[in-house]
Amino acid sequence: MNYQIKGNVVPVVEVTLNSGETMFTQSGGMAWQSEGIEMTTNAQGGLMKSLGRMFSGESVFMANYTAKKDGAMIAFNSTVPGSIIAVDCSQNSYVFQKRAFLAAQSTVNLETTFTKKAGAGFFGGEGFILQKVSGNGMAFLEIDGDAIPYDLAPGQVIKVDTGNVAAFESTVSYDIERIEGFKNILLGGEGLFLTKLTGPGKVYLQSMSISELAGLINSFIPTKN
Repeated sequence: MNYQIKGNVVPVVEVTLNSGETMFTQSGGMAWQSEGIEMTTNAQGGLMKSLGRMFSGESVFMANYTAKKDGAMIAFNSTVPGSIIAVDCSQNSYVFQKRAFLAAQSTVNLETTFTKKAGAGFFGGEGFILQKVSGNGMAFLEIDGDAIPYDLAPGQVIKVDTGNVAAFESTVSYDIERIEGFKNILLGGEGLFLTKLTGPGKVYLQSMSISELAGLINSFIPTKN
């Protein structure tokens, strides 16, 4: 399997497959394809994993695309302005925000995971439910805005506005920290909490949160009195 990420504003990942290789994506994730691709639909990973995906904002059923000849091509498109990142699950598993999964090889496991600490679940921006990819092969995630990577050393900490955490290796610990100072909380405009990520491991931050963008756009929409 070879891939190219193309485009800048709303990118796609274009994947070239050998005969017998399969990619899966959520419903509606396919953008275009060449001849020699066969589609099937199933509850990827079984009923329980499918129900978990429903709570994380993904499709219950996944579309599977299998190459019937060498060199068959298929492309998967992002849904919002942003970036696509490729993660190698054979190197490490990744935890990421809801609705970020785009596509993966059939040898990758996609599952719902939960924050281990109540505080991170209540105040961490993404709630208790996150997603995780593991296994072998490549997975592709869509990120709001630009994707900014950091490699954290053991014990190294980065504190992030809750809406800007996109994905991180499972070796990275995830918690929240309250902003200190009453005036900072009241007048700083940054909310009550920051997300605290502690290494070792790779972290992907996003320069934009689609939910915050939607709220900003909504504030400019005239309302009837």
